[in-house]
Amino acid sequence: MVVSRQVRIPRFIPVSFATDVKRLYLIRHAKSSWDDPKLPDFDRPLNDRGKRDAPRMGRRLAEAGHRPDVLLSSPARRAFSTAKRVARALGFRQDDILTNSRLYHADENQLLREVQAQGDEAGSLMLFGHNPGLTEFATRLCRHPFGNVPTCGVVCIDFAVDRWQEVAYDQGVLQLYDYPKKPAGEGSP
Repeated sequence: MVVSRQVRIPRFIPVSFATDVKRLYLIRHAKSSWDDPKLPDFDRPLNDRGKRDAPRMGRRLAEAGHRPDVLLSSPARRAFSTAKRVARALGFRQDDILTNSRLYHADENQLLREVQAQGDEAGSLMLFGHNPGLTEFATRLCRHPFGNVPTCGVVCIDFAVDRWQEVAYDQGVLQLYDYPKKPAGEGSP
């Protein structure tokens, strides 16, 4: 006698059951300066707070054992300056940071295309970018109500996929949400 049994397959497969996991770090650039109103937006530097916050967030990530395979940044001065400071705290050199002009003020759909275009040999990607696209992207990836990822905020999301091309909205699992003004000891996510 053959007995058939219906098995309920969950909509989201927990990351722990994946054959492979892709980990995405999204970092909003640190606080930038508005001191020179004539300076083009692309060229705005970090202000003093931003210069302090970026390495501090990098140290937090390093102390928690986070080390991405690839660092990818918007070439805008404030984003790349943030990437350099975080990278240094994680033990990377400036030359290890890749830049992509399509990340400058990219919306969430452009950010998704850039993530999906990554080489599959990398298991983790750290992307430095800008709001509002970065917050919208993070929100759509894992359905977390971020509202607004603050300057130098870090969002870490895991995907139960083998290839970056398979990363999709509503499929991510939030692993970390941290930012410079987050109270010490406040849980994540």
